[in-house]
Amino acid sequence: MSALLEAVFPRRLGRSFRWLVTSSWTSNIGDGIALAAGPLLVASQTDSAFLVALAAMLQRLPWLVFGLWAGALADRLDRRRMVMVANGLRAAVIVALCVFIVTGTAGIVVVLVVMLVLGVAEVFVDSASQTLLPMVTPKEDLAIGQARLMAGFVTANQLAGPPLGAFLFAAGAAWPFVAQAVTAALAILLVSRIVVTPVPPRATRTHIRQDISEGLRWVWRNPAVRTLMLTILTFNVTYAAPMGVFVLYATEHLGMSTLQFGLLTTASAVGGLFSTLIFDKLQRRVPFATLMRVVLTCEVLWHLALAVNTTHWGALVAMFAFGAYAFIWGAISNAVRQRATPIELQGRVSSLNMVSIFGGILLGNAIGGLIAEQWGLAAPFWFGFVGAGITLVLIWRSLGSIAHAGSTE
Repeated sequence: MSALLEAVFPRRLGRSFRWLVTSSWTSNIGDGIALAAGPLLVASQTDSAFLVALAAMLQRLPWLVFGLWAGALADRLDRRRMVMVANGLRAAVIVALCVFIVTGTAGIVVVLVVMLVLGVAEVFVDSASQTLLPMVTPKEDLAIGQARLMAGFVTANQLAGPPLGAFLFAAGAAWPFVAQAVTAALAILLVSRIVVTPVPPRATRTHIRQDISEGLRWVWRNPAVRTLMLTILTFNVTYAAPMGVFVLYATEHLGMSTLQFGLLTTASAVGGLFSTLIFDKLQRRVPFATLMRVVLTCEVLWHLALAVNTTHWGALVAMFAFGAYAFIWGAISNAVRQRATPIELQGRVSSLNMVSIFGGILLGNAIGGLIAEQWGLAAPFWFGFVGAGITLVLIWRSLGSIAHAGSTE
């Protein structure tokens, strides 16, 4: 058991690292439960496809509205306390939702308002929590730290949480949200155990808009981080274009049943779980620049494979591969960005990264829907193949300098 703990939580990273990762895993269990229970609750209140889609959008839209502000606040305030307060708000809202459900007053308007408030709270939780890892982990171990956080996301959020959420919802509509409130409360307790060195106080008082501008200027003037951000934005557009209509691609283009479609998500999560097992050895033996080039090449080929694919098994294999290489890309790209960013700017740069991700997804979903409507359900994958391929060619040489940004070696 001690050997397993040492492998998962290396002693050299300290107790605060263990508390941080455990807190993240706990939160991911609750979020994974809500991932299934949330749509089920919405669907139980309305049969309107527009309202169902609106509920999902209300959880992403807050990043575009509040993301940069939340990042600036994370660089101004006590980051650990900001995570605790925002998680406390989430827990309170979820408890209120449980009361509405139990009393039979949880109409669709109430559910949508709750989704919006939870989405806003999540922006502030994530903006602050992403800054904690660089505060408790040495630069040379950030990739390991990111891998541990992402392992919790894959296992708890994607694999264990959704089926548990569906099971609890079947037992009673309020139960999954009770469980989510409990995990949010536990996450607060775990975060409270983290000890971090405070960010040095500012020499002068500034308006929050000035802080946001400072963060944007820093990213733009840092070639490695700027190129990484633009790469993330572009690849999320090309990724989201087909994924916005993926359910139709699977069920209509490939003729998969709803159960088989669900297995595609499982295959992706299993691929990510596979990468958690090999990541430590991989990142020690293969240079980051090489890994980044390989996984982005895999992304280009993934689009091509699904564009020409006509079988169920082909789609399952492609999604397993996607989960595997996406895990590696996420761990390395986040580590590189955090390694290159000054500690006092971590909140603003991390939030800009999240805005790039969600902005790219929303734009890609819109583009993919228009392309599929005009040229068929496989066409968005061709768009992704061409767009991602051109982007990779343009940044190929830059990936070497990106991979070494902020390195202590």
